[in-house]
Amino acid sequence: MSTEHHPIALESESEKKGEVASKAVQPAGPSFPEGGFKAWATVFGAFLIQFCGFGYTTSYGVFQDYYVRIHLTNESASTISWIGSINAFLVVAGGLLAGRVYDRGYFYQLLYGGSLLISFSLFMLSLTKPNHYYQVLLSQAFGVGIGIGMIYVPSIAVLSHYFQRRRSLVMTLVASGSSLGAVVHPIMLNNTLDKLGFPTATRANAGLISGLLLISCLSMRTRLPPPAMTPSLKKALIKFSKDKAYLFCTSGFLFFIMGLYFPLFYIQLDSIKHNLSPSFSFYSLVILNGSSFFGRIAAGFLAGIAGVGNLVIASTLCCSILIFAMIAISNVASVVTIAIIYGFWAGVYVALMAPMVANLADDISEIGLRMGIGFTLAGVGGLIGTPIEGALLTSQYHWWRAGVFSGIMALTGCACYSGMVFFLHQKLRRKEEAKDAR
Repeated sequence: MSTEHHPIALESESEKKGEVASKAVQPAGPSFPEGGFKAWATVFGAFLIQFCGFGYTTSYGVFQDYYVRIHLTNESASTISWIGSINAFLVVAGGLLAGRVYDRGYFYQLLYGGSLLISFSLFMLSLTKPNHYYQVLLSQAFGVGIGIGMIYVPSIAVLSHYFQRRRSLVMTLVASGSSLGAVVHPIMLNNTLDKLGFPTATRANAGLISGLLLISCLSMRTRLPPPAMTPSLKKALIKFSKDKAYLFCTSGFLFFIMGLYFPLFYIQLDSIKHNLSPSFSFYSLVILNGSSFFGRIAAGFLAGIAGVGNLVIASTLCCSILIFAMIAISNVASVVTIAIIYGFWAGVYVALMAPMVANLADDISEIGLRMGIGFTLAGVGGLIGTPIEGALLTSQYHWWRAGVFSGIMALTGCACYSGMVFFLHQKLRRKEEAKDAR
C-alpha cells in the first residue's frame, strides 16, 4: 500500500532522514594510529625526557649524601633535603601550569624552553661553591625543577595524540625511562664526584642530559590540533570536585608521595651511617632504581591482567610495608633485599600514575588538566615529606622516627587509592546502566 495517504508513515520516514542527516554532520572523534614512525619517535623522545627529568630528580639521594658529607657541611640534613624536595615539587606541580599551556597548543615552546632552562641550570650548578647553599638551591632546586616541570606533563600527554588502545602500555614504557636515568645518573656521579671533583662531575652530567634533550626536541611531534575550547579552570575544578574517584586519587598522590621519597633520598646515607662500606653504599640507590626499571616495564603488562587501579593498591601496600622495614636496615643483605623489592613496586606505582589519571578523564581534552592538578598535589607531598623526615632524623640519625612517619603516610595513600577504585567502579556501573536504559 502506498504511504502518500498516511501522514504517520510520512512523518516516520522524515524522522529517519533527519537522523541520518544529523549523523552525517556530527564530527567524528579523533582516530588513533596506535603506531607508526612519528608515534614511536615521539615515544622515544618522551622516554629520553623521563631519563633526563624524573630520572635526575629521583637520583637526588647521591647529592643528599655528598652535600651532607662534603659540599654543604654547614647545613643540616633537613635543610639540604629542601633542595631535592623543591626540585621534586616543581617537577610535578609545574604540570598544572604546563598542562594548561599544553592544552592551548604550545607544546613546542614548552619543550624547547624547558630543555634550555634545564641545560643552563645544570651548568650553573657546576659553578657553585662549597657551603654556598643558596647557589645550589637556585640552580638545582628552582632552575632544574622549573625546567623539568615545563616538559614533564606535556611529554606524557602528547602520547594521547597517537595511542588510545595501547595508551597505558606506552605510558608505562615511557615511564621506565626515569628508572633507567635513575640508574645511570647515580653510577656516573658516584664514580666522578670524588675522582674528578664536583665542578667537572656535574658538568659531565649536564653535557649528557643536554645532548639527550636535544635528541628529544628533534624526535617529538604533535599530531592533533589543540582543542577548539580549553575547559575553564574554575569550571573544571567544580566538575572534578564532584568526581569522588578523582578526589581519592589526588589525595592518594598527596599522602603516598610523602612516604615514597624517603628510601630514594636516604637509602644511600642510611647505608653509610650503618657502617656499610662506601663502595657498596654508593650502589644501594642504583640497585633500588635498577629494580624500579623492571617494575615500570612490568607495570604495562600487569595492568592489563589485574587492572590499573588494583595494581596501584597492591604496589602502594607493598611499598608501605617496605618503608617500615627500612627501620631494620643493619647489613648488606637487608639493604639489597629492601632496595630490590621496594624498587620494583615503586617502579610499578610511578609507571601507573599517568595512566591512572588518564583513565579517570571523561574526555581526552581533560587529560592535561587532570594530570596537572593531580601531580601538583603529588608535588606538595614531595615538597613537605622529605624535610619532615630529615627533621625527624635529627643530627643523631634516629632512623625509626622517619621510617614510621613515612610508612604511615604511604599507608594513608594506599587507603585513598582503595577509595578511588571503589568509586570508579560505581561511576562505570552508572554509565552502563544509563546506556542500557536508552
